[in-house]
Amino acid sequence: MRRLIGVFCGIFLCAQSAWAANIADELKVFEPYLGTWQASFSMASGQPAVTDVSQWERALNGTAIRTLHSINDGAYGGESLLFWDKAKQSIVFYYFTTAGFYTSGKIEVISEHEFVAYESVEGNQDGITEVKSTSRFKNGAFTVSTQYLKNGKWTNPEQRTYRPSNKPVKFK
Repeated sequence: MRRLIGVFCGIFLCAQSAWAANIADELKVFEPYLGTWQASFSMASGQPAVTDVSQWERALNGTAIRTLHSINDGAYGGESLLFWDKAKQSIVFYYFTTAGFYTSGKIEVISEHEFVAYESVEGNQDGITEVKSTSRFKNGAFTVSTQYLKNGKWTNPEQRTYRPSNKPVKFK
């Protein structure tokens, strides 16, 4: 039985490596993010704790990365497509939410384990018009530091650390 499990794990790891190898060169920075992740964090005083489950996957024959995420089992969620825009010579993305607004933006790769996303927000009810987030992958987890331009002022950075998870992304 142990031998069968070892063979299965070896086949799975080889298949996963081959699958990740079929990502456009410009998107290789996202390879460590492929999989499912979870972060739990506190909000403002008196607000319930938040659990964010995020799934990253290869999409469109490796020319894009698709992300799905849900907060608190589907209370809020969204979906993104990240891809290399040849005309702009940049990684760009679109993010659509269950709250009825969307963002578009570009990603600046800082190093092989770090990138910054700059977003323009359309239709947000809370006065958020821009978002800046920095993601760093280290030791099998990644940390995201996010700031919001809300009602004309940048918020203090909020930081979350995502670790591997087997929870599913849920939408209500």
